[in-house]
Amino acid sequence: MPNNFALGKEKLWSRRQLMKLGLAGTGMIGAAALWQVLNNSQSKSIVKVPPMDISTSEGVASPMMMLRNFDYGTLKQENGRTIREFELTASTSIIKLNSAVSYNIWDLNGRIPGPTLRAKQGDRVRILFLNRAGHSHSLHFHGVHPAEMDGVRPVSNNNATIYEFDAEPYGVHLYHCHIEPVTRHIAKGLYGMFIIDPPTPRPPADEIVLVMAGYDVNDDSHNDYYAFNGLPHYYMDHPVRIYQDQLIRLYVLNIIEYDPAVTFHLHANFFDVYRYGMSMTASEKTDVITMGIAERHILEFAFRYPGKYMFHPHQDAIAENGCMGQFEVVANNDSKNP
Repeated sequence: MPNNFALGKEKLWSRRQLMKLGLAGTGMIGAAALWQVLNNSQSKSIVKVPPMDISTSEGVASPMMMLRNFDYGTLKQENGRTIREFELTASTSIIKLNSAVSYNIWDLNGRIPGPTLRAKQGDRVRILFLNRAGHSHSLHFHGVHPAEMDGVRPVSNNNATIYEFDAEPYGVHLYHCHIEPVTRHIAKGLYGMFIIDPPTPRPPADEIVLVMAGYDVNDDSHNDYYAFNGLPHYYMDHPVRIYQDQLIRLYVLNIIEYDPAVTFHLHANFFDVYRYGMSMTASEKTDVITMGIAERHILEFAFRYPGKYMFHPHQDAIAENGCMGQFEVVANNDSKNP
């Protein structure tokens, strides 16, 4: 069973507390080292990525940083196995959805969406979860794991637990709070993407994360605003820069609660669909795909011509209320244009 334990307010995850619980072997390290983004052991080729201005990120929501920020955890070796150790802390924040509307959320590590966790199939994954959000919460990971690691047991405020399991199968998964009402706990911010890479690496690409979410600011079970990676309309004002003729690997997750399904549409292009990221072969080519709640896919494409191209759900109300953005395709000096 997960080990739930209370923590003092002055110091988190002290070795003395872990030893009392027989968990000294978890190999705790400093917070700075814990959050190092380690090199992905699969990706040895270098992919050119246009420079981006992350200074435009705003507080708890950092859409520009979120795009290409993958957390590989702290890489360790224990008993001949690879361990990837992550630390996630639930807390509360206020997010500004626009100049007039602020909204109270639950966040993970001070951000919404939570960090994009990434491992390789077969890695042992260890998640240290601390709840500082004022209510009982948990973390449920999609994938295959023992029942005692399923994340449905409440972790009360100012308590912690450890989830540990093998990363399998490969694909694009997610994690979220599973305390009732689950819809509310997810909609208020307790979610993130969980990528398990396949044993055989995918071809090099510019890899980008887009998480679609909604905000019910009136608590009437109806979304008032929508967003990619946390903030409504952000990528319309700050387009995502990509290179012409560069292969783009888009990890897309729909975590919009209260709406049964949304679509994702890309202008002036088509994309190859790798459903749930659980195949190395594309299932189809299209320019619009329908996604239910918690559905996620890998979409791959390249733009032939420079310029700005929109992406958004094909439901106007969802797009116009914030879930809309642009790719800005810039010339790549290494490209050979037709």
